[in-house]
Amino acid sequence: MMVHSLWTSAAATPVAGKITAPRIEYTQLAPTLIVFAAAVLGILLEAFLPRRARYLAQLGVSVVGLAAAFAAVIALAADGYASTKAHIAAMGAVAIDGPALFLQGTILLVGLVGVFTFAERRLDPKAHGRHIDSFAAQGSAIPGSDQEKDATKAGFTTTEVFPLLLFAIGGMLIFPAANDLLTLFIALEVFSLPLYLLCALARRRRVLSQEAAVKYFLLGAFSSAFLLFGVALLYGYAGTVTYSGIADVVDGSAKLTPALAATTGNDALLLIGSALVVMGLLFKVGAVPFHMWTPDVYQGAPTPVTGFMAAATKVAAFGALLRLLYVVLPGLRWDWRPVMWGVAILTMLLGAIVAVTQTDVKRLLAYSSIAHAGFILSGVIATSEAGVSSVLFYLAAYSFVTLGAFAVVTLVRDAGGEATHLSRWAGLGRRSPLVAAVFAVFLLAFAGIPLTSGFAGKFAVFKAAAQGGAMPLVIVGVISSAIAAFFYIRVIVLMFFSEPKADGPTVAVASPLTYTAIGIGVAVTLVLGVAPQYFLDLAGQAGVFVRGAPGVCGDAPAPETPARGVGVLAASICLVL
Repeated sequence: MMVHSLWTSAAATPVAGKITAPRIEYTQLAPTLIVFAAAVLGILLEAFLPRRARYLAQLGVSVVGLAAAFAAVIALAADGYASTKAHIAAMGAVAIDGPALFLQGTILLVGLVGVFTFAERRLDPKAHGRHIDSFAAQGSAIPGSDQEKDATKAGFTTTEVFPLLLFAIGGMLIFPAANDLLTLFIALEVFSLPLYLLCALARRRRVLSQEAAVKYFLLGAFSSAFLLFGVALLYGYAGTVTYSGIADVVDGSAKLTPALAATTGNDALLLIGSALVVMGLLFKVGAVPFHMWTPDVYQGAPTPVTGFMAAATKVAAFGALLRLLYVVLPGLRWDWRPVMWGVAILTMLLGAIVAVTQTDVKRLLAYSSIAHAGFILSGVIATSEAGVSSVLFYLAAYSFVTLGAFAVVTLVRDAGGEATHLSRWAGLGRRSPLVAAVFAVFLLAFAGIPLTSGFAGKFAVFKAAAQGGAMPLVIVGVISSAIAAFFYIRVIVLMFFSEPKADGPTVAVASPLTYTAIGIGVAVTLVLGVAPQYFLDLAGQAGVFVRGAPGVCGDAPAPETPARGVGVLAASICLVL
């Protein structure tokens, strides 16, 4: 199947000699606007509310804001904006179509579950008579300083993490829906900057947390610079930053002007610019060789932040990568597919092999996420509608497994906080069978064992890759999955078939917030594993990209009732939750 069938067409009606007022479709941008409004309200609460009232207020604003934004996504999908009304909004900056709404709904649900883990305050013993959370008492205080000790003694909490989380989610909502390169870059910075700050706010092991944040910031700045340089080169080649404009120049359908003829005569700008932009996106998904930040940041960041970042960032980044490759660069697929083949193979093999050597649970899950990035790239390389739907399904399934796994990690604790060294997990199945069984379910899903969402996701992406002519890639993926299964099973054996140590960690009694997050993860993992076809079909109905000018819907045929499909998917996920 030709990749061009994956987006609908739209035609512009330019108006010459007249400056028109900006046209912003606020209703269609409602999910993003609601999240940003909640984030701004959170900042105002920090400024005007007394400390003792901020926690509940911030939690309430975050939950209500994310729930309202998700309801807006459902309303847009039900109103046909995933199919017949799919078009380019906000003066050509944002696409409103099936993939955008599907990914935005997934990000919002992930963010909502992430808020529950952020708000947990019962895992550690009370400090000076007050409940404490996973975040530093005062983020600006130097670790170990008198200022930090005074803040801890006073019972301060960093409730600023809630608006930071909302700003990150807002940027992620725009990222996969961006329809021009400048919007893509701005969205990247909007969600990256809050994540840099959140990574530095761990209450325990603050120096390690700040080291992780600095590494993430520095490498993220380099990747942003590469992406922005690529944007400049693509603009120099095509004379536009819009996705449809660049695609028209690449495939030769754009009107040729003298200036355009001078730049398009040399493909160096196009090839180098495309490579740099793709590099920036591959950094965000943690693909080899742009994965260096992943294990250190996952280990050093507060575990609730790690879980949210591991899930939501991948969803947003892969959505942006899909739109870039399928809408902007379909004419270069014979150039980028071999490169992506190599990246996918290296990512799967390195993630699986290096994970075998890890002795820390969070680092093990970090290399596991790298391997999964390779598996998802297999679906991207398929360049077919089945490839898009399989990637969408995999992202939805993987995100909830990841959130649940990191939520379980927060429960296993000793005197120093979270017990993340694998040796400390020995005999956990005998000390706390239920927690160990839940974690085993998540590990089996990561391994791709049947009756879990991981198996359905891997089967879908490998099937799409095989149908797209990438059978060698599928073989490498199966081998990598077998290697990865070894270290997942090793952890399960360690928990259930090893003697517990006398000084081993305990399982903390959490609040209903963490148990809700874990329960949602388990429910989604099992439901998508036992009955995957229904959800795969819904993901397939949301798999057509819109391409064209703002405000004009294409007339190409769309899959059957995709709007209703996305709406039913959203309702089904709500029912599962």
